[in-house]
Amino acid sequence: MFAISLGDDGAELRPLEPRHAAELLAHMDRGREFIGRYVGLPDIVRDLESGRTWLRTYADKAATDTGRLYGIWTDGRLVGGVLFRTMDVEQGTAEAGCWLEPSAAGRGLVTRAVRVIIDWAVRDRGIHRVEWQAASENEPSVAVARRLGMTRDGVLRESHLHHGRRLDLEVWSVLAPEWLAHQGSGPAASK
Repeated sequence: MFAISLGDDGAELRPLEPRHAAELLAHMDRGREFIGRYVGLPDIVRDLESGRTWLRTYADKAATDTGRLYGIWTDGRLVGGVLFRTMDVEQGTAEAGCWLEPSAAGRGLVTRAVRVIIDWAVRDRGIHRVEWQAASENEPSVAVARRLGMTRDGVLRESHLHHGRRLDLEVWSVLAPEWLAHQGSGPAASK
């Protein structure tokens, strides 16, 4: 198994796989309400079997090169994750996303983790455009897009129904030439 350090605080980025279903469920239970404010994942991962099924979906996406899923661990405990919800290598596009439990919020973990996966997608997989969608009300997620140097492409007004509310979705993106210009010339530059 591999782990990528996310900095001096001991945080790591690792693949999140079906064998982690119990950890994922415990993590969801710790942060269900917080995570679920803007993300539907807590509605999907309700028990061990639904967690395992969701993780298998991403194992299948990884096998078909159509998505990826990584967990963020601190002190050996799963506290969040980042993913490529979609990935089309032929078209050179991907949509990144994230979630985090409250105990890990405000430490820059998501920004650091997403930086790693975007860098991999651009440098190793030839992805040209990475997109980020966030509810306009989700200020921490919008702030991640800004910190990553993404450009706000626009707002999809009331386009996302979440828990009975229609949310505006902001669409942000970064193109490979922009990413490479802002991140430097090597993997170490993106850390």
